[in-house]
Amino acid sequence: MTHEIAPLPYKYSALEPHIDTETMKVHHDKHYQTYCDKLNAAVSRYPELAEMPAEELLVNIDSLPEDIQDRVKNNGGGFVNHTMFWEIMGPKCGGKPTGAFAEHIDRDFGSFDSFKEQVIDTGKKFFGSGWVWLVWNEDKLEIAALENQDSPLLVGHYPIMCIDLWEHAYYLKYKNERAKYLEAWWNVANWQEIERRFVEALKFAAR
Repeated sequence: MTHEIAPLPYKYSALEPHIDTETMKVHHDKHYQTYCDKLNAAVSRYPELAEMPAEELLVNIDSLPEDIQDRVKNNGGGFVNHTMFWEIMGPKCGGKPTGAFAEHIDRDFGSFDSFKEQVIDTGKKFFGSGWVWLVWNEDKLEIAALENQDSPLLVGHYPIMCIDLWEHAYYLKYKNERAKYLEAWWNVANWQEIERRFVEALKFAAR
C-alpha cells in the first residue's frame, strides 16, 4: 500500500473568508503531501507495515521497529490528522451540533457555548505547534491539546474534532493572532462529519 493524500472535498476557496485560498493550497498541497511522502519512506523497508492503514500504524506504534517509530509518529500523525481536518470542515457549515452528540456535549461541558469557549481557550494557551482535539476517552468527551503531529490514537483516544494550531494553518491570513483564527474556525465546522466521527468513537470504545 502506498499512502496517498486525499483530495480536498471542496475548492481551495470554499472556506473563504474564514480560511483563505492561499493557505488551503499551501497547507494541502505542500505540508500534507510532505507528511504523506515521509510516511511512505519510513515504512518502505518493511513490506508488512506498508500494507497497514496509517491509523493502525499509530494505534500500534510501540510494536513498530524502533528505527521508524518517531518517523511514523510524526509523519503518520501529520498524514492522519490532516486527512481528518479537511473532512471536518466545509463550506456553508458552522452552526451547532444536534442529536446525541449535542446531548453529550451538554453533559460533559455544560453547554455548547461552554464547550466552544474551552476549545478556544485551550488553543490560545497552547505553546508552540500542535493541535487542539475533541476526543472520546473511555466513556466521555474530552478536550486535549497535543504537540507537533501527535495523534490521540497514540494513547487510545478516538479523535472526533480537531483544529490545527501550526502557524502554517493560519499565518497568511491571521498573522500572529491565533485567537482570531480559533474564533473564525467554527464557521467552517462540518458538524455532520464530526457527528459521524462521534458515532465511530462509540464503536471504537466498545471493541
